[in-house]
Amino acid sequence: MKLRINQNFRELPTYNTFFESLIETAFQEQRTRTNLAKLFLVVFGATLITLSSYITIPLYPVPVTAQTLVVLLIGLSYGSQLASLTIGCYLLQGTLGLPVFAGGAAGLSTLMGPTGGYLIGFFFAGITLGALASRGLGKTFVSTLIAMVTGNLVIYGCGASWLANFIGIENAIKSGIVPFLYGDILKILLAASLLPVAWKVLSKLR
Repeated sequence: MKLRINQNFRELPTYNTFFESLIETAFQEQRTRTNLAKLFLVVFGATLITLSSYITIPLYPVPVTAQTLVVLLIGLSYGSQLASLTIGCYLLQGTLGLPVFAGGAAGLSTLMGPTGGYLIGFFFAGITLGALASRGLGKTFVSTLIAMVTGNLVIYGCGASWLANFIGIENAIKSGIVPFLYGDILKILLAASLLPVAWKVLSKLR
């Protein structure tokens, strides 16, 4: 039964993500340029996450930043492999001491601190949304909405469960989830409106 389920899953159709389609449109058959384009996207994405970390409302213990929106858009538009490389690059930079985390924080201590679960959640949310994008989500308002909510749940789950080690599960929910719900709803609606429009523009270029 397990083998049959795995076989059926592999037989599901896969789709290019937004930037995979964009790269194919721009560089068709030119593999070297395609690889350079992917490298650029990794650097660009990691830089964008860093910049979004400086858009901060300083709450304790978890600040509000624009990172969630950027991370989820990267996952949904890059695909799992490219998103994992991009977010992994961002996390590595911060771990090595570059001031890329929220408010200019850096170092392994930040990754192991109260907000570390959210940072790890970014990585898994990017992979999750990339997988959903490869199954065709992200091209319509509703499918983008579903994907973005799923990604937020991954981030909340990782972040709050880790934060609970410091302040308890009840306080982790009160301080690590509830204050962000309103802002994240707005971010999700914004992304669900923008990404399908980008797909329509791309379809006209092809």
